[in-house]
Amino acid sequence: MPESRVSPEPIPSRYWRRNVRLIVVLAVVWAALTFIPSYFARDLSFDFIGWPFSFWMAAYGAPLAYLVIICIYARIMNRADQRGDEAKESR
Repeated sequence: MPESRVSPEPIPSRYWRRNVRLIVVLAVVWAALTFIPSYFARDLSFDFIGWPFSFWMAAYGAPLAYLVIICIYARIMNRADQRGDEAKESR
């Protein structure tokens, strides 16, 4: 019976390890922004700009925070892509 050769798993590059780490951190921030205010919504019953704070967090705060998370990811990855392109050109 012939031996089957199993190729070793490719080692993820520094770029992809950093990308995955960034995604995990931002996903944890997203989860915290989603679930922590929901959990404490009854305790957040004070008024903020004429509305209950828990309503404001659900209607305005969370979507704005999600947008900020997207902008942070895009900015960091654009910089990483530029550094990778510069490194390839210098080779």
